[in-house]
Amino acid sequence: MPLEAPLSPVAERAEYLNRHYSHHSASDVLKHALTDPQVGRIALVSSFGAESVVLLHMLSVMSPRTPVLFINTEMLFEETLTYQREVAEKLELENVQVVRPDPDAAARLDPDGTLHRTDPDACCGFRKTEPLQRALEGFDAWITGRKRFQGGARETLDFFEVEPGTERIKVNPLAHWAKDNIREYMLNNRLPRHPLVSQGYPSIGCWPCTSKVADGEDERAGRWRGQDKDECGIHFVNGKMVRGTAA
Repeated sequence: MPLEAPLSPVAERAEYLNRHYSHHSASDVLKHALTDPQVGRIALVSSFGAESVVLLHMLSVMSPRTPVLFINTEMLFEETLTYQREVAEKLELENVQVVRPDPDAAARLDPDGTLHRTDPDACCGFRKTEPLQRALEGFDAWITGRKRFQGGARETLDFFEVEPGTERIKVNPLAHWAKDNIREYMLNNRLPRHPLVSQGYPSIGCWPCTSKVADGEDERAGRWRGQDKDECGIHFVNGKMVRGTAA
């Protein structure tokens, strides 16, 4: 029986890290990601959404100079833009980098700002996916705020994973946290909530594709409601970039 091809070094490293940190805390995972020279140049990608302040606070305590990439799709709620500025100032984050879509792509693909109605995948593509990939070109790893309780393809998240096609390590420090952990951390550290959460938006994206969530619904039910889509495309599932459903 022929031997299988060996794993790439980055895949071996991610597997080792998951074994080693399987029972560690989120702060341990984040600290290691920020300090391990083998992880390399790293950034935190944050939407400054409903639960983003938890990781942003942890980062501000450990390493406030770490780059924070914030994608301004130019279709965000005004409340999100205000919240982003206020949180960055309150936590004294020193390296928030605002990433925007290519204006030429916007003029060509969405001149009247209605592409989200006819092709939401294409809209997410040039407004979020492509700008993020450009912004990450100088990094070896990035930190996300994804969690298993968010459901879909996230139910089996590990702390460390390899991003297909780029060989970057993705770090998910909050992967094993429950909703109550998020709430308690925010209360204990007196962190400001996104103003739209109290208005019925537990998951917040661009305003045209985000709606309120009713009691008993999944917290991401308000994202792309009525469409066969629940991821914007900046993450991968089964080795492929997700532009539609993540199930």
